[in-house]
Amino acid sequence: MFEKVLIANRGEIALRIHRACHEMGISTVAVHSTADADAMHVRLADESVCIGPPPSSKSYLNIPAILSSATLTGADAIHPGVGFLSENARFAEMVEEHGLAFIGPSSEHIAMMGDKVQAKVAAKELGLPVVPGSEGAVTSYEEARAIAKDAGYPVLIKASAGGGGRGMKVANSESELESAYRMARNEAKAAFGNDEVYLEKYLQKPRHIEVQILADGKGGAVHMGERDCSLQRRHQKVLEEALSPALNAEERHRIGETARQAILKMGYHSAGTLEFLYEDGEFFFIEMNTRLQVEHPISEAITGIDLVREQIRVAAGHTLPFTQEDITFSGHAVECRINAEHPKTFAPSPGLIKEYHPPGGLGVRVDSAIFGGYRVPPHYDSLIAKLIVHGQTRNECLMRLRRALEEMVIEGIDTTLPLHRDLVNDPDVINGDYDIHWLEHWMGERG
Repeated sequence: MFEKVLIANRGEIALRIHRACHEMGISTVAVHSTADADAMHVRLADESVCIGPPPSSKSYLNIPAILSSATLTGADAIHPGVGFLSENARFAEMVEEHGLAFIGPSSEHIAMMGDKVQAKVAAKELGLPVVPGSEGAVTSYEEARAIAKDAGYPVLIKASAGGGGRGMKVANSESELESAYRMARNEAKAAFGNDEVYLEKYLQKPRHIEVQILADGKGGAVHMGERDCSLQRRHQKVLEEALSPALNAEERHRIGETARQAILKMGYHSAGTLEFLYEDGEFFFIEMNTRLQVEHPISEAITGIDLVREQIRVAAGHTLPFTQEDITFSGHAVECRINAEHPKTFAPSPGLIKEYHPPGGLGVRVDSAIFGGYRVPPHYDSLIAKLIVHGQTRNECLMRLRRALEEMVIEGIDTTLPLHRDLVNDPDVINGDYDIHWLEHWMGERG
């Protein structure tokens, strides 16, 4: 097992990894920008190294500084967390070239699934169902028009190197296709430096269903059930739940086993998530995230498995200590992403937290690195806390979640707490009757 792990991230996920390491008897190294010198993960780590000024490009994305810090402190391994360098294949490769373990999958698998076009081709080869559309990149409007006619309108044009909704446009008819195609390419070029796009059928009212997987690359692979991530705003997840209220037992088994068999064929190791759109009983693969997910705690809540701990064990060469038959699902869990944003305009709200009181009680977990007197910096993602609630039934979980949201206090800055309080009292959310478009329609109706 590793003796010392460098955590190449910040905020709540850095703290989450630190906790797992310490419970395993592993020392931690925190890297940080000058803006995060007083951050909680820096305070609690065994060692810390400043790697640059506030901009991510000069600190948390500064590969030479991170690798130098690992060498300087004598770390055995690097955990990339989520975001930043977690899905950078070259970084994973360089970590191993420096004689360190990368706590994640191989650079080959990161590269394969990081390119959306290549991922779709690989998915078909692995037996995963895919959305009808182009086989690869669409290089001309004429090609896009032919594929759209075959798939049927509406269609979605997506950036091959995309994410977060950038480089993504919908065309409802042929008259809209040319402008959507050109806009998607222009956005992709501006956001990712790569104007390659692909095209697929646009589903009308799908759910966003993702399957959590874990594998050791030595024949051991499990799925930990699915998460329903359909409550989204501008393709950004707001609230997630496990298991999905939309699936029955047969569908759950079918998609879980399909995902598990795919990663076995890949020879994948570490944690990962296969994401699907689900509509009318059918699943369509959209992408794979070759890293830990922000919403991983709800999978932990229903299975009792520590995903970060298992990531670390697998990276150290251990096999999984359980099989699929050992995985059981207990109750229901929901995660609310609390952001430092105005709850209606979603304008960023960095600044001083004057008062902070997390909720507690049975089945309530808060993953956060904030505290009273902490100043939320303006330089990074606005996520400041994750409220995770577990109950024996979905109804019990929602009742407990309402109570926890009422208890939670974050004063001094705007947060999305009021949005979540309204969401969990809406009849459609209570009934589990929503799709990926529901939240934006609901917000539009509320003004």
